[in-house]
Amino acid sequence: MKKKIITYFIKSHNNINEIIGEKKISLSINEKNDKQMYIIHKVLKKQLNERRQGNAHTKTRSEVRGGGRKPWKQKGTGRARAGSTRSPLWRGGGVIFGPRSKIYNTKINKKEKILAIQTLIYNKLKNTIVVDSFLNDLYTPKTQNVVKKLKDIGINTKENLQTLLIVNQKNNALYLSIRNLPKLELINVNNINLLSLIKANRILITSDALNTINKIYDKSNKQK
Repeated sequence: MKKKIITYFIKSHNNINEIIGEKKISLSINEKNDKQMYIIHKVLKKQLNERRQGNAHTKTRSEVRGGGRKPWKQKGTGRARAGSTRSPLWRGGGVIFGPRSKIYNTKINKKEKILAIQTLIYNKLKNTIVVDSFLNDLYTPKTQNVVKKLKDIGINTKENLQTLLIVNQKNNALYLSIRNLPKLELINVNNINLLSLIKANRILITSDALNTINKIYDKSNKQK
């Protein structure tokens, strides 16, 4: 594991060609590709497992209500012997080898999760754009305003490329405006997750959100 200092150039939201500052952040990453893939796969698997509900559940003969009395005597009726009306062979009986509810959560260390996210942020550096702000003055939902602003920044929403927008604090009007754009995802900087980073072909992040990222991971790196 090695520390890397990366530099982001902060661009103006009004003129994407104008650089108004720069921000350096320190990230801890795994340099070896096999270790990178292992830790990213482990954290991603946990995140996907947590989305599984595991609600499918069938009852066995011991769980089905009723069936406590023997239907008929053991011998002398000419019928096949039966001990309960809730046998899996009977209609209304229990189920053999049916699905059972299951908790799919797996445990990973907090440091592993932090390391995986830092590694992915570093690997996505070339596809990341940092702007000083993004539609802070948007008070009413308007998708057209979002599309226009993204176009000014150099992002075409009609392209088949997934864009991840990371902001310091979610604006409800911005959230409602983005819902109509299937290739654009909005997340709060505190909710950065591996799946969103992996799916993103390009990342747009505000300078405030970048400062928060630096505080979060700079603190975690010092604790190691």
